[in-house]
Amino acid sequence: MDIKNICRFGFVGLLWLGLVYYILMNAKPTFTTYFSIIASGIIVFVPMYKKYIKNKKD
Repeated sequence: MDIKNICRFGFVGLLWLGLVYYILMNAKPTFTTYFSIIASGIIVFVPMYKKYIKNKKD
């Protein structure tokens, strides 16, 4: 994995963590909130993993 992909993962990860922090500090913690956070993490990181890490190993 080259430096561009590491920076891309880092930037998207930090942005996602910042938004999660904002949501948790300003929203009432319910099951829907936690489900939305988990679902958004899957939607964001799984395609990136498949594109940049899994395909580079083949």
